[in-house]
Amino acid sequence: MVSIGVQTKNVVFDSDPAAGFQMLRDAGFSCADFSLNSYLLNTSLYRFELNDFFDRSDAELEQYFSPHKKGATAAGITLNQMHMPYPLCVPNGGGDLNDYLQQTVACKSMKLCAYFQCPHIVVHGFKLARNLGSEDAEWEQTEKFLDSLAPLARELHLTICVENLYNSAGGSLVEGPCCNARKAAERIDRFNDRHHGELLGFCFDTGHANLTGLDFESFLTTLGHRLKVLHIHDNDGVGDLHQIPFTFTKTRENTASTDWNGFLRGLKSIQFDQVLSFETAPVLSAFPEEMKFKTLQFIADIGQYFAGCLSPS
Repeated sequence: MVSIGVQTKNVVFDSDPAAGFQMLRDAGFSCADFSLNSYLLNTSLYRFELNDFFDRSDAELEQYFSPHKKGATAAGITLNQMHMPYPLCVPNGGGDLNDYLQQTVACKSMKLCAYFQCPHIVVHGFKLARNLGSEDAEWEQTEKFLDSLAPLARELHLTICVENLYNSAGGSLVEGPCCNARKAAERIDRFNDRHHGELLGFCFDTGHANLTGLDFESFLTTLGHRLKVLHIHDNDGVGDLHQIPFTFTKTRENTASTDWNGFLRGLKSIQFDQVLSFETAPVLSAFPEEMKFKTLQFIADIGQYFAGCLSPS
């Protein structure tokens, strides 16, 4: 039976992480996606701005997150995935910035993931196709970075997961890194063969897939066992809104904007038995604070519905 998870962002706060994890448990979740990216924001990085959060030593970072680890354990919440800060390569960001992100932030993120006994860490591939002239050249740079992380991933018993992304061009959203399932599967297999272990996997993001017009069922079927984690959320096909599934429709007859039936067929065809994890943190700031718990319960209920759809017939 699959488990149900959700982001910690907008629920678990540094001031009292135990209360946030207990809220997740009470709302119906047994797993969580730890939002490490909240500590070094992409909006800042795209402005070439850093903070000093990851300047802490490994021991200092573990001490900082000790209340979070204890809170998750006390509530019975398993951290099944962690999201590394992104981007890890800022186009035109300069060598010092990108070296810091790829060497210091990435490695310390992985050590924190292991500290939480979390098996998967999600990494954004580099958005460099326009700079380098092709998607293949873009992947070559991402792969070099992933190769540099492989020894640490092996040591810490982690699986790094790349994610299907979008990019912007001329005011429109277009396919970004990892939007070709066949290439993704071949690259993951080649990487794991080269490093003699299952060190690389895939994170399928439903919102990004909807924005770029991917065929959910075909994509998931092609990925097969390489699919390790999910980011489940909805949008209108225009913006990356991270809303509750079934929120948007294409017509007044309520045809869903996102192909949830294809999503479920794809997961069922590959016998997905991991965590149905929702990436819906913005929803919790859209609703009044007094409705946060009921909103979380509703998201968990959708997770239970999805889980029922994946049960053997």
